[in-house]
Amino acid sequence: MRRLIVPLAAAVVLAAAPAPARAQGYVAPFYGWDFGGNAGDCPSFLSDCSEKKSAYGVAMGYGRLFGLEADISYAPDFFGESASYSSNSVLTVMGNLVLSFPAGPVRPYLSGGIGLIRTDVELTVGDLLSTNDSSFGYDFGGGVNLLFPHHVGVRFDYRYFRSTGSMSILSFLGSSDSDKLSFSRFVIGFVLH
Repeated sequence: MRRLIVPLAAAVVLAAAPAPARAQGYVAPFYGWDFGGNAGDCPSFLSDCSEKKSAYGVAMGYGRLFGLEADISYAPDFFGESASYSSNSVLTVMGNLVLSFPAGPVRPYLSGGIGLIRTDVELTVGDLLSTNDSSFGYDFGGGVNLLFPHHVGVRFDYRYFRSTGSMSILSFLGSSDSDKLSFSRFVIGFVLH
């Protein structure tokens, strides 16, 4: 009987010991709104332009306290919607460093990084203009993940984006700021962790 007690006690102690901390991976598809800066900045020469500021994408990350994240977002009709546009959009692909503050199921975080910002604009007015620009850019912001049992959660996220290089389409569209694209984005996402 004593021969069984020692291995049984060791098994109980090992089973009751806390699990080692592991990095956590997540995928967060999101829907959001672009605002400020050039978002929805209808050109002054288009009288039928209406602001459309929606964006959607996905964030994928890995880490617990410090982590890495890829953020990919697409904003159709970024510069507004008009019969004169056949299409216009902005695509952002960012690689970010993330600093999380794990506090149980509520996990606030800060994020920032660099990546690619790409604009694509086609005007239908006599095929006057069809252009796309790509530039390096940066983003920074933060948010909170609310994590529920069964590996699901909700994310609220704010980011500011700015291109580092000039984008020729902005001067053509009559941007009053500079030739560098800038905007903010707020998203609500579904988190699988």
